[in-house]
Amino acid sequence: MKNIVHLNKIIIGAFLLVLTMNSCKKEPVKIEEPIAIAEDQNEAIENDASFLSDIAEIHMHEIEIGKLAVQKGLRPDVQKYAQMIVDDHTKSLDELKELAIKKTITLPTSTTVMEDDNFNQLKNKTGTDFDENFVNLMVEGHEKTVERITEISQKVTDPDVKLWTSRQVTIFTTHTDEAKKLKEKA
Repeated sequence: MKNIVHLNKIIIGAFLLVLTMNSCKKEPVKIEEPIAIAEDQNEAIENDASFLSDIAEIHMHEIEIGKLAVQKGLRPDVQKYAQMIVDDHTKSLDELKELAIKKTITLPTSTTVMEDDNFNQLKNKTGTDFDENFVNLMVEGHEKTVERITEISQKVTDPDVKLWTSRQVTIFTTHTDEAKKLKEKA
């Protein structure tokens, strides 16, 4: 009987020892290679830089179209809207330039708006035809841009860039809403 009790103690002790050893077993910590970490960070920066370049191009494009509408618009409310476009996009572009300097990102310095078919067609319009085409272009363009900037704001990784792009969604949404109001008045 003593042997059985002693054997049970040995079995229970061995079981507890194995259990304790398994619970203390450490999994090797996976350490990422410094090169892989750097490549991931560089890729994120490159993506953010690409997104910001796209947005800079959009702002420059909007400024040029807005300036054209300030000059050629017939209706005072269209001219006022066009001036708001110029002012808001100039302010946003200036903020973007400051952000780009802080993040050491190079932005485009000019736009290809002069090569844009919509811009060239608009440039050849006058009077109410100009106003109508400008407003339609603003509604369509801003709706597409809201989608694009919303997508960008969700993809950027840098917190400062994310905050800035999320504010741009609000600006473009406001411009879309105002353009729709102008379209209803026509």
